[in-house]
Amino acid sequence: MSESPDTADTFGSPTPVLSVGPVVLSAPGRAVDLEVRVSAPVTGNDLPVILLSHGQGYSNHLSSLNGYAPLATFWAAHGFVVIQPTHLSSRTLSLDPDTPGAPLYWRSRAEDMTRILDQLDVIEAAVPRLLGRLDPSKVAIAGHSMGGHTASLLMGARLTDPDDGTEVDLAEPRIKAGVLLAAPGRGGDALTQSTAENFPFFLTTDFSKMTTPALVVAGDKDASPHLTVRGPEWHTDPYFLSPGPKALLTLFDAEHGLGGVSGYDVAETTDENPERVSAVQRLTWAYLRSELCPGDSAWQAARDALTADPNPPGRVESKQARRRHLRAGPTARGGRPRQ
Repeated sequence: MSESPDTADTFGSPTPVLSVGPVVLSAPGRAVDLEVRVSAPVTGNDLPVILLSHGQGYSNHLSSLNGYAPLATFWAAHGFVVIQPTHLSSRTLSLDPDTPGAPLYWRSRAEDMTRILDQLDVIEAAVPRLLGRLDPSKVAIAGHSMGGHTASLLMGARLTDPDDGTEVDLAEPRIKAGVLLAAPGRGGDALTQSTAENFPFFLTTDFSKMTTPALVVAGDKDASPHLTVRGPEWHTDPYFLSPGPKALLTLFDAEHGLGGVSGYDVAETTDENPERVSAVQRLTWAYLRSELCPGDSAWQAARDALTADPNPPGRVESKQARRRHLRAGPTARGGRPRQ
């Protein structure tokens, strides 16, 4: 994504970042205590917060608090506090495969984020120079791949627990906006047989109640054949199957790594492209900035720059929430308007 002077003014100069980890949070009932990394600009107050949920993968440490530096560092350098947990699914923990919830710990992942929000004061106190600088009313969630599934649940997506048949609602009202990066789509016949058999919680994914504003980021070459039979379109389901307000960023020629968002020079990134990563950094930052700070024009400026680019890295579309309208005129049995 080329940068015009106006675009540069929108993002401003990066601020030095302090990064502290692990910060250990007490987590009764969890297999191990919850470890997080906190990245923040060295200056500024009333800082909004992004909770960043890692995906899975072949590397040992990307799926932990030590991954996703291209995103965490950029967001922190431009005014966010980024908090990254190590979920129980991380290879760094090497938990017994018989641990309840293994191997992907879909429920525990979402509960990790609620624990973080419950202990923001503990995190502030544990990180030098951070105390009193957070704005707990401005919280966003972001997640890549399996982390996108986690973020979807926290924004209102539902599923049926395959163990007991109950509908699971893990929506977190303190989360005001989100970014889904190469997130899983719907279940049912969209899944491969192996996915349906080995990860049955995917079967019943329902986005119809995911009402939190979100930017869905999908690569048009992200076929994910090990998970779905639908090809790249599967990763756009969180946009098309959820109510507005939502935005969809489709990245041209992008595969599951979206250019390399999970780490610098990562061997498992099949579509390494620094310019694509830059586009993801800037557009996600701008979206969350405008969603969490009403009246901020960063998202509109970023979209305008994308439109003006002669060789854009992708395209953006959006939809608004449906409004309920009152129809004028009396009802059949009285003078009250129909709703």
